[in-house]
Amino acid sequence: MRERSLDEWLDQMIVWRRYLHQNPELSFHEVNTSRFIAEQLESFGIKVMKNVGGHGVIGILQTNVPGPVVMLRADMDALPIQDEKETAYKSQVDGAMHACGHDGHMATLLGTAAYMSEHIEDFIGEVRFLFQPAEELLPGGAAKVIADGALADVDVIYGIHLWTPIPLGTYASTPGAMMAAADDFYIELTGKGGHGGMPHNSIDSIVAGASLVLQMQSVVSRSVDPLQPAVLTIGTIKGGSAQNVIAENFTISGTVRTFDAETRSIMKDRVHQLTEQVASAYGATYNINYVMGYPPVVNDDKEAARFFDTATKAFGAERVRVTPKLMPAEDFAYYLQEIPGCFMFVGAGSDNTGAIYSHHHPKFDFDEQAMLDAMQLFIQMTKSYAEEYITSTVHA
Repeated sequence: MRERSLDEWLDQMIVWRRYLHQNPELSFHEVNTSRFIAEQLESFGIKVMKNVGGHGVIGILQTNVPGPVVMLRADMDALPIQDEKETAYKSQVDGAMHACGHDGHMATLLGTAAYMSEHIEDFIGEVRFLFQPAEELLPGGAAKVIADGALADVDVIYGIHLWTPIPLGTYASTPGAMMAAADDFYIELTGKGGHGGMPHNSIDSIVAGASLVLQMQSVVSRSVDPLQPAVLTIGTIKGGSAQNVIAENFTISGTVRTFDAETRSIMKDRVHQLTEQVASAYGATYNINYVMGYPPVVNDDKEAARFFDTATKAFGAERVRVTPKLMPAEDFAYYLQEIPGCFMFVGAGSDNTGAIYSHHHPKFDFDEQAMLDAMQLFIQMTKSYAEEYITSTVHA
């Protein structure tokens, strides 16, 4: 079989990526995406497990040499956003688009699986290619994948996110905490509606709610250790029906981002306490739904060190960087609670290709060259783990 050039690998990944970009499916609904992934993996001669944790797919490449089990992960779901790009491959599904790069993650992992199947003699043990559903929506797909036993016998897991905030050609990660825990809250205050001109006969839920919003701005500044990162954001406010009516109901929702368990607990407690106290002060009642979301992404120190060593050797020190802690969340965190692993960023931002919009923006796009960079990182990390395994076995 003729050896494919790097350009040919990239061309194939672009074809896959653009098909997936045109045909996005939302979290927990990745039916056709799952079928497409499974068909591609089977065409490489790779064993396939379907319906893992819902619509998840795992490709299993068993080499001819005993060794470790390495898992590589990509997420599959799109976002409920209208694609506003003017490209030939823009989403063909109204109200849905791959606005976070998951189409590129799938194409990258397909490319990695195809490459490894064609170069099986260069690898040992077993490589599992995990295509995970529902990363974008709580409770997330990772927990369901784990519950289905996907991590059985897996020694290490690696995940890559194509990341437009850093430029094409760069690679980044960090030991320890990398991305925040993400919790959400939904609060309803109930007063007593009435005429806008006779407030003394009513309990104004909007006044109570406005006070609560302001009080919550003090949680981070006055209840959290200033050396611990934390964010509390009010995302929605709803109340009232007319300018001369005192609203009986007022609702808000928001998100909380933290990195350590103690701060996470403090934030939850303070949101509950302030809601109860403000409602009581204004004579209102309340209902609160506080949803504990994804835990923080905490990389294994040894595997993070492997990333820096491997990426530096493969791509050059000038292209490798330490990423600061980030407040966006990722359910890759659940895997890292179970087994060693590392989550890594591959630069995908580029002024030249218009990859200048933030993730989750309706004009989001990334430089497709980044998929080749990501594929090479997956390959190098897998080989590095195998080389260490061989060394440890020889010296055992």
